[in-house]
Amino acid sequence: MMRKLAAGNWKMNGTRESLDALQAIASAHPEPGVDILICPPATLLLQAAALSADSPLSIGAQDCHSAASGAHTGDISAPMIADAGAQAVIVGHSERRLDHHETDADVRAKAEAAHAAGLLAIICLGETLAERDAGSTLDVIGAQLEGSTPDSGDSANTVIAYEPVWAIGTGKVPDIAQIAEVHDFIRDRLTARFGSTASDIRLLYGGSVKPANAAEIFAVRNVDGALVGGASLNAADFSPIIAALESAT
Repeated sequence: MMRKLAAGNWKMNGTRESLDALQAIASAHPEPGVDILICPPATLLLQAAALSADSPLSIGAQDCHSAASGAHTGDISAPMIADAGAQAVIVGHSERRLDHHETDADVRAKAEAAHAAGLLAIICLGETLAERDAGSTLDVIGAQLEGSTPDSGDSANTVIAYEPVWAIGTGKVPDIAQIAEVHDFIRDRLTARFGSTASDIRLLYGGSVKPANAAEIFAVRNVDGALVGGASLNAADFSPIIAALESAT
């Protein structure tokens, strides 16, 4: 049976003392009924993986290069991430697409690199407010999904995260009907491409997920968890979200 996933993206936040949050989260959920993944900045990957080795937490990275090695100053490859002890990597986050001009082809290549290194690829999709207002949300999501998801994708190595760009860090959240529409659309597209196995590919919602709205979001069909930003930085905020997801299973 598919285990739901609570994933935390720390973004460019955290120093070594921030790793105390890992123990606090693990202590609050010693035998969780869902998978818990924390994606700290690259500087903390090795230590975070070591601290979480005997806990229910998994560790992931926030990005990877599509090449396994080479002359790419400042970049980190998927094999390096795996070597640090991480099990997953986020690719195609809207902040990467916008700030670093990453295309669907770039994201697809990174996901392929993650798969080759034995990592779970969390592929992010999302529309801007202008695209939402123009009524082109499903067109945008469909194109991103098709262009960013490699043929090697399956339920063991791929998670899809829908994060409307306009909801990330803004406090704005799509209404439940909007979340349901996009998640159902993604599931249908995955099924058309990958067949019945697509039913086990986890679909996460991300964008201003908080303890106050988590239960309502997790009750939506085809929402299999969350990709959480700021609320994942401490146990006081992230634990209630995990608990809400456990209650929804």
